[in-house]
Formats: sequence, structure tokens, C-alpha cells
Amino acid sequence: MFYKKCFILALQYIKWYNYSWFSVTNRCVNDMKDGVLSLEKFVINGKKPLLGEIYISGAKNAAVAVIPAALLIDGACRIENVPDISDVRILRDVIRQLGAEMEYIDKNTIIVNSHNLNSYKATYEMVRQMRASSYLLGALLGRFKRAEVAFPGGCDFGFRPIDQHIKGFEAMGAKVEIEHGVVKLSADKLVGSQIYLDVVSVGATINLMLAAVRAEGTTVIENAAKEPHVVDVANFLNAMGANIKGAGTDIIKIKGVDVLGGQVAHSIIPDQIEAGTFMIAAAATKGDVTIRNVIPKHMESLSAKLIEMNVNVIEGEDWIRVVGRDEICKANIKTLAYPGFPTDLHPPTAVILCMANGTSTITEGIWDSRFQYVDELKRMGARIKVEGRIAVIEGVSRLTGAPIKATDLRAGAAMVIAGLAAEGTTEIYDIKYIDRGYEDFEQKLRNLGADIKRVIE
Repeated sequence: MFYKKCFILALQYIKWYNYSWFSVTNRCVNDMKDGVLSLEKFVINGKKPLLGEIYISGAKNAAVAVIPAALLIDGACRIENVPDISDVRILRDVIRQLGAEMEYIDKNTIIVNSHNLNSYKATYEMVRQMRASSYLLGALLGRFKRAEVAFPGGCDFGFRPIDQHIKGFEAMGAKVEIEHGVVKLSADKLVGSQIYLDVVSVGATINLMLAAVRAEGTTVIENAAKEPHVVDVANFLNAMGANIKGAGTDIIKIKGVDVLGGQVAHSIIPDQIEAGTFMIAAAATKGDVTIRNVIPKHMESLSAKLIEMNVNVIEGEDWIRVVGRDEICKANIKTLAYPGFPTDLHPPTAVILCMANGTSTITEGIWDSRFQYVDELKRMGARIKVEGRIAVIEGVSRLTGAPIKATDLRAGAAMVIAGLAAEGTTEIYDIKYIDRGYEDFEQKLRNLGADIKRVIE
């Protein structure tokens, strides 16, 4: 049965992607390593406008940082509005293997109890499926003054170094060694320091905050990331007794404390990227969707660009209504650190620009290789040329359904939007990437009138 499934998998990949036998064999082996043997896919019948209202889940990027932060206290804390996604479930398994407990009160509420946390070692087998496992470095270093964490996995869209993390840990007195793909940190004590990040890095900013809250003295992080989930993590740490000021600005000051604890309850902020994904989907399908449980200020860069594209965007206190129009105007976009245009909304935005009048450009200012989705959109009739970090998109009158794949999390969301807007039927493979960051994605879309279903072959 095992070899039969593997053979079927190979045949399907050849049928839809025209890969070589060598490439298919490698893909099959990788899927087996990840524990994925089923051929799950989305099947979408497009050209149906999305209509209605949708509630946004808690932010993935905040949740996967807040949960490791909970390991800093010798006790329990309650975290609400946690998205029910595979990244959170993987993180649950990791911290359980470290000796901590994570229990679900309901679908979106968890209790993390780190009283019995007894290990500072996270192996490759534990962390290989998610990028956010890097936050275990700061949390375990803060808790034990030691940490050994294998280089993390996650989406593959370019090399993502942790040199700024290491620079900060060393500045606080940690010894850093990298052996056999494992980052090893150790310190007799952590001492507050002045740290300037050479590049704005969300991961480094959060990781250094996690370690600094238990350091002696004051740590100052300059050129810090300002993203909403950085602020959310700081708020959670402060609720546990940390002393962090300046989160949301480019200078964060952390005064170390001896003990963190108390009866802590925290609610994760709404997901900025999920909200943006549904805003773009509404515009691309020429629909009318009200997105609720959202912070409109977090969406300002996207809202401004959608308005520039001739999309009607109406804001309320905690909701945004998006009404698509027949004519989509061209636009030029450059992704930047917050409050600039989010890199995670780059692939979904490319889809709507494929249907715009005229020629648009997207300049990727964060990651080197965000453009793996381009070949998939070309299968659907898109006209895109990539030159370095710039995608030149010539608008077409229509996209047509085709068999395509999700190359990473946000590209996967883009493929879904393309399928919703295209004529005919679209089949999307490798949807495990989409499950990493979107809770009940297809059900939410069906509630808006989309013809989408998950199929297991």
C-alpha cells in the first residue's frame, strides 16, 4: 500500500506538472518525510463574486511568537483568539516534547503551562516544518541561559539568515556556536546591551526581546521592526511582568526582570495578512465583502493601493468593506517593512494586477525569491516578467482555470484568489502550505459564495 500510494503520487505530479522522473521522485520523498502521502487539493469553479461578511482569525505571526514567549514563565497562562492552523499545532507538539504543556480550552483558546519545561534542545525533527521555531532560541535562552535549536524550516522563498539574531545574543553575553545545523547558545548570565539591527528584522526584534526580558540591566534595540505582531508580543510579555517600552517604534527599550509570572490572559490581535487576503479576493472577484474583527490602521497601505486600483474601500471602527468594480487600474507597488506594503500580500496583489488595465510593477523589498508563484499564474494566462526583484505585470482580459500548485503559504493564497477570479475550473495542489497560515480558509470562502472544495484523491 505504501509503494502504491507513492507511485500514484508520482503519476499525478507527472500528469499535472510535466516534471522529470527525477524531480517527481524527489518530491515524493520529501512529502513522505513531511508525513504527507495524500493528494489533497482545492478544486475551484471560478467567476463567482464573493458576497457577505467574514470574521478574521487571530494573527498567525503573533501566535507563533507569543506561544514560545509563554515558556519564559514558570507557570500557566491563557492565550485567546489563537488561529486553528497547522503552524500552531506543530508548535504545540514541539513545546510538549520540551516538557511544557499546551491544552485547548476550545478551538481558539489555549493554556500553556511551562512549569515542567525541562529541555532547552529542539532537534531538526521537531522544528523542520516551521520557520517560527527560531523564537525558541530567545525564549529558551531567557529561561535556561542555554538553547540548542536546529535551523528551522517553513516556506522556501529565499535565504533568510539569522545573523541579526546572533549579533544581538552575543551582545547580551551569549556564546554562539553552529554545529551540524544546530544553533547552540550559552551564557553564564545575560546582560543588557545596546543593539543596532543592520536590517529591519521582525524575527530578530522579537527574539532579542524574548531574551532581554530576563537579562540584567537595560537592552536597547535600535532599528527595530514595527509590525503589529511585534507590539502584540511586547504587550504579552508586559502582562507577564516584563518592562518593555517603545514597541511599535524603531527603538525598543527592555529593562530586565528577575521573575515573570502571575495570572496572565492574552488575546491575539486580528490577522493583518488574512484580512488583506480577503480584501484582495473581494476586489479580484468584483464582489462585496465586509471584513470584521480587523484593525483598519494595520491595513492602510493595502487600502490605499486598492483605492488607487479603482476598488471601493470603506472603513469602520473594526471592519472594512471592499466593493470590487469592473475596471481595475494599474498600480506600482514596493514591499517594505511595516508600515509599508507587506511582503506577505505581494503574491495575492499580483493576481489582481494581472487583470488590471495597463502595465503594473511589484518591487520586492524584503525577500530575494518571492516570485516562485509566477510560473503558476502564467499557466492561467497571466503575463508576468521578472527582472531581479521586480515583476512587470501586463494586464490581461481574463485568467483561465488550470492545474497549479502552492509554492509557499502566501503564494498558495494567491493561487486560490486566482482560481476564484478565473474562468473555468482550477485545481490547486500542495495546499498544506495554505493550511499553515489560514484557519478554515475554504469554509470561509464558501460562506461568501465561492465554489471551492477540498478533495483527497
